[in-house]
Amino acid sequence: MQAAVIGVGQAKFGRRTDASLRELAFEATRAAFDDCDGSIGIADIDAAITGIASDHFSQQLQPGALMNDYLGLAPKPNFRVEAACATGSAALRTGIMAIQSGMHELVLVVGAEKMCEVDTPTAVGFIGRGGDVQWEAPFGTTFPGNYAMVARAHMARYKTTKEDLARVAVKNHFYGAKNPYAQFQKEITVEKALNAPMISSPLGLFDCSPLTDGAAAAILAPKDKAKSFTDTPIWIEASAVGTDTMSLLDRETLTALPAAREAAYKAYDQARVQPKEIDIACVHDCFTIAEIVAYEDLGFCAVGEGKNLIRDEETYIGGRIPVNIDGGLKAKGHPLGATGLGMLKEIAVQLRGEAESGRQVDGTEIGLIHNVGGTGHYAFVHIFRR
Repeated sequence: MQAAVIGVGQAKFGRRTDASLRELAFEATRAAFDDCDGSIGIADIDAAITGIASDHFSQQLQPGALMNDYLGLAPKPNFRVEAACATGSAALRTGIMAIQSGMHELVLVVGAEKMCEVDTPTAVGFIGRGGDVQWEAPFGTTFPGNYAMVARAHMARYKTTKEDLARVAVKNHFYGAKNPYAQFQKEITVEKALNAPMISSPLGLFDCSPLTDGAAAAILAPKDKAKSFTDTPIWIEASAVGTDTMSLLDRETLTALPAAREAAYKAYDQARVQPKEIDIACVHDCFTIAEIVAYEDLGFCAVGEGKNLIRDEETYIGGRIPVNIDGGLKAKGHPLGATGLGMLKEIAVQLRGEAESGRQVDGTEIGLIHNVGGTGHYAFVHIFRR
């Protein structure tokens, strides 16, 4: 049984001192119900999937139960899932499987994270534990450090430059400035990115996604019933996942994410499409090098040629494959549990032709989201059709 998206919603991403974790989840969920034009309410939901990556940020154990309670879903089933930075997509896939199994009909999927409750050094320390805590974290590795190694390897092998990384940041800030839900709504220049403080060489401040509070939600239904709830359903054509070793030390290469390649080509096979048929994509740009690697892992270009896509502005609107037209993780923000569902919200709006002025990609039929957990421990690829 194929699943469809009948409603999407998002709380504004950023440093949300005005809302708690549960209130962010409510904000996104209410928007998702509003997106269904009032055709359903909370009482119609059969089950909920909650995506929250970590208990550390909000300092709340069992945050899924907290959100379920606040949303008024008790006593209905609620399942919390976690897949690091790909938690939102893991929640989406779980919701899809709940419908495909026939066990549930209307499923609410909501992801949230309140990362700004702790200071930056504490947050970076928490996130660093997403690596191997025996052989990596004790020696001082952080996620900026891990992706800096990826960047150095890509530069050495394929002649990618620091300017190429800066161009990714410039593009994503350009579109983030047009997105009212984005954390950073200000354009930058290549020069500003190049002259920013160094975080982990060669990655500077503007090469790194921020700590973010936020939430996003989607309502799923069986495909054969979707049009009874909305005139503009989005068909879920593929849901695929790949995994890889916990430690970077055990990887055969640092210039690609094998988990993402596995997920991508499984998804293309499920959807019966080729990479060249994708009209728009949201990819996991936790760091600027990650977006360039994603171009290659997803088959948007040949291996080693990701730098050429950004140099030639082929991932802008009007280019070969517009990517991260919402600002990406870099400018829109990266609240771990909500990121994948925020991507879904963007793709759904684009496929329906409802994006803000200056961000709408005309004539979109097929959209893709690529969401990576950790340094490629998990990778999810979903494909959607108008």
